Amino acid sequence: MPRVYTNRRAHHEYELLERFEAGISLTGSEVKSIRAGGVDFRDAFARLSAGNVELEGLYIPPYKDATYNNHEPRRPRRLLLNRMEIQKLRRGLEQKGLTLVPTKLYQKGRYFKVELALARGKKLHDKRRAEAEKTVKRELREL
Repeated sequence: MPRVYTNRRAHHEYELLERFEAGISLTGSEVKSIRAGGVDFRDAFARLSAGNVELEGLYIPPYKDATYNNHEPRRPRRLLLNRMEIQKLRRGLEQKGLTLVPTKLYQKGRYFKVELALARGKKLHDKRRAEAEKTVKRELREL
């Protein structure tokens, strides 16, 4: 079964505004390592550079059975989006306080996809309010 890796911390730290699906350019050892498990989203973010979108900080552990050609665990990986989506992202990132955060990594058919979200960082009081709403919903469900 295909695995879905989610960035649970992104839902806690950011208010997710708009989501995009992007392909990701991977090497063979990275694909095998993802299928084996162990992707870490800590410190992962996306950046626009020279008309391309790159995912940086995503940790894919080295594949233990690979040869000397094993991949660098935290290398920048190119994301595959069409030109209109990149322009939409650029317009969104020009607004103050918005960033591009990866929320999911999953397999769709033969390919791996990354779900990106245009996000605004939450303040401490927003996090507290979200946590209070979550506890109220949990209590209502229990009744």
